[in-house]
Amino acid sequence: MSLDALRGFDMTWIVGADALGHALGKLDAGPLVRGIATQLDHVSWEGFRFYDLIFPLFVFMIGVAITFSVGKLVEKEGRGAAVGRILRRTLLLYVLGLIYYGGISEGVERIRLLGVLQRLALCYGFAGLAFVYLKPKGMAVLTGALLVGYWAALTFVPVPGFGAGDYAEGRNLTNWIDREFLPLRKWDVTHDPEGLFSTVPAFASCLLGVFAGLWLQDKGATGERKAGVLALAGIVALVAGYLWGLQFPIVKKLWTSSFVLVAGGWSALLLAAFYYVIDVRKVRGWAMPFVWVGTNALTIYLVSRLVDFDALSARLVGGPVAAWLDQQVTPHLGSVAVATVGMILCFLFCRFLYRRQLFLRL
Repeated sequence: MSLDALRGFDMTWIVGADALGHALGKLDAGPLVRGIATQLDHVSWEGFRFYDLIFPLFVFMIGVAITFSVGKLVEKEGRGAAVGRILRRTLLLYVLGLIYYGGISEGVERIRLLGVLQRLALCYGFAGLAFVYLKPKGMAVLTGALLVGYWAALTFVPVPGFGAGDYAEGRNLTNWIDREFLPLRKWDVTHDPEGLFSTVPAFASCLLGVFAGLWLQDKGATGERKAGVLALAGIVALVAGYLWGLQFPIVKKLWTSSFVLVAGGWSALLLAAFYYVIDVRKVRGWAMPFVWVGTNALTIYLVSRLVDFDALSARLVGGPVAAWLDQQVTPHLGSVAVATVGMILCFLFCRFLYRRQLFLRL
């Protein structure tokens, strides 16, 4: 249950909580609220904010889920059936990614071959196959090779016109590979934050989740020990990531190896906290809205692309209601009301599906 709740917590920031946070940041509520609102924006290049965790946390949780779903499939139906399912789900999720970014609506030349869902698909496929064919030690070696190899490539391979070891935007090896070899639409015109080479270290992010999932399934450890070791591993990853970041900057758009460790560390800490509270201490009532979202995370992600919940909310509390709140209570409170109702509508939609046991899966 903790994994469903954490997945829902993560998705909530995409489908409404971020808009609410920005709306609250416009209120005259002091530096603390404004500082929190700042955390709901990505850094422009180097650094790390809370909003930079949303995507890698999903990648991490895919790895955790692989140990449960694929592990059971291997036990029941064998390795061949597991591989078939992995490949099929990878392809379906990749195609959904193409559709999510517009498909062919703006012409073939505007198709985005690599994006968020496409990266999730590739990470699932890579980590799933690694889980099926490799033992934990083999996956550990693979993870280390991905992180060190990516660092070595960006640090020592010279980029035409810029040389080696330049991590600035547009001047690094990752952006150059996108510019030269990634066809069709690129999110940042000449390169893509979910591009070709930066997908390689993202595989390591997913494998970190696999290790977390394997540890949670260890039958010889108590729930308290599982949460404690997971939290300790998160702290170690954070320290290692920030130290590595002194030489290899923490850059989400490059998915640098230091970024993998920092994001993986925070992901492990969050999973440890949710697991301890929900699955060990059995304190669950507060988490149900997140469970509603988490059990249909892909559904609400796709629906939110097609249905503007904020626009629907504005039909209910916008216009004169929002204007009255702005004028009679405090400026920008109307925006807070619209964002709040929009988020509630997302929760209610997911609750509707959950209570009727309707789960859209690939």
